Amino acid sequence: MQPNLEHVIEIARAAGEILRQGYGQQHQVEYKGEIDLVTEIDKQSEALILSEINKHYPGQTLFTEESGEHAGQAEHVWYIDPLDGTLNYAHGMRLFCVSIAYAHQGYLTLGVIYDPLADELFAAQRGQGAQLNGQPMHVSQVDSLIRSLLVTGFPYDAKINPDNNFAEFQRFTTLSQGVRRLGSAALDLAYVAAGRLDGYWQKRLNAWDVAAGALLVQEAGGLATDIHGRPDYLSQPQSILAANPALHALMLDVLGEE
Repeated sequence: MQPNLEHVIEIARAAGEILRQGYGQQHQVEYKGEIDLVTEIDKQSEALILSEINKHYPGQTLFTEESGEHAGQAEHVWYIDPLDGTLNYAHGMRLFCVSIAYAHQGYLTLGVIYDPLADELFAAQRGQGAQLNGQPMHVSQVDSLIRSLLVTGFPYDAKINPDNNFAEFQRFTTLSQGVRRLGSAALDLAYVAAGRLDGYWQKRLNAWDVAAGALLVQEAGGLATDIHGRPDYLSQPQSILAANPALHALMLDVLGEE
């Protein structure tokens, strides 16, 4: 059974309410790595999402940030980040969200990102465009790097792994109007889809980080590929490049430089 967009939106809003109610409180923080952390709010949000999906769409495959893969029907796959931007959340910064995507037979068909503090709901269904709070949204029309405002992020092991995006960050900082780092891959992509930011690239992500946002960008008129221009941004190890078509080509050239 395939889900409908309105139901996925309801699930995202309910999970977002958990995030909103817990925001600004003291949290039980566990570390999955030196700086990669999880709070009890991540777990509560994920539990709600998984409960709803398993109740209404039993036996489907789930990829989630906190509990990993839940194997099921291969033709129905969910990508779930119950709290994208956990580090921001734990520090009382307002950049975080819920991200839920669904793929049918290998193709992303639904994507929802919800920012509960701003009450902004970004949603897309394949072939039907992308919306922000029910209104159509589109990628920007900026077609030169020097006029573009870009966004990126760095992997959790950037201090010890040479494939850390530092060189690319330096190049784009020189070539563009500026480069931001928000700390939430899902919001990075949602903002590109909404035209607030012009382009986004990042290395070594997980599928749940980018699945919903990539569909948003595509349905808002943009392109989403890996950093080599290939469409398999959900494969391992993930990388992503998302922008309007003109800027995507320019960014791809820069990323191809050694």
